[in-house]
Amino acid sequence: MAMLTMTNLSKAYRTDTVETAALDGVDLAIEQGEFVAIMGPSGCGKSTLLNVMGMLDSPTAGSYMFADKEVAGLNEEKLGELRKHYIGFIFQSFNLVDELSVRENVELALLYHNIPAAERRTRVEAVLDKVGIGHRAGHRPAQLSGGQQQRVAVARALVGAPKLILADEPTGNLDTAHGEEVMRMLRQLNEEGSTIVMVTHSPAHADYAGRVINMLDGRIVVERRRAA
Repeated sequence: MAMLTMTNLSKAYRTDTVETAALDGVDLAIEQGEFVAIMGPSGCGKSTLLNVMGMLDSPTAGSYMFADKEVAGLNEEKLGELRKHYIGFIFQSFNLVDELSVRENVELALLYHNIPAAERRTRVEAVLDKVGIGHRAGHRPAQLSGGQQQRVAVARALVGAPKLILADEPTGNLDTAHGEEVMRMLRQLNEEGSTIVMVTHSPAHADYAGRVINMLDGRIVVERRRAA
C-alpha cells in the first residue's frame, strides 16, 4: 500500500527576474515499510524533494497524496498537524539543543503532542534504549561522540511514533565507523517496520536501502531495487 504518491509534481523558486525549477514533473510512490535512498549531484533536487515529502515546503504544481489525503495546497497549520503526527526528521547537523540533556532533547519532540509527563518519560526511556543511548540520558550533547549525537537525533525522530522517517544526509557529519553504525541502526528500524526515505551522497550507504532513486535536474532519471 502506498504511503505517499506524487504525480507530475513540480517545485519552482521565483525571483523578480529568474524562475528555477527545483523539481520538474516528479512521479513517485513510496510504499509502507520501504527503505528508499535518493541520490544525485548537488543541486539536483534531492533535498527539495525530501522537504516537499516532509511538508516543510509546498509544490508549485502537481499532486501529493499522503495517507490517502491530498496535501498539495493545504495551509501551513494543516501541514504542521500532519507533520507532527506522521513524520520524523533526521538531519545532517544533529540539531540538538546544547543546554538540554539527551533525555530533554528527545522529550522536546513530544511537548507539542499533549502527552502527560509520565507517558512522555516512559516513551523517551524506551526510545533511548531502542537506539542504544539510554545510558547517556543525563549527558549533554557536547559530551557525546558524533555517532552518539546522531543516535539521539534518531531517537527524537522516533519518539512520536511517526509513520515516515525522512533522513537528509544522516551520516554527512560522521566518520566512516560512526556512519556505518547509524546506517545499521536505520536498517534495523526499517526491518522493524519503519518507512524510511534517505538522501545520501554515499553509494555504500545507499546500498542499505531496498530501492535507490537517482535524480538529475529536478527529475528522477534512474531507479533500481536491491535484489531480495
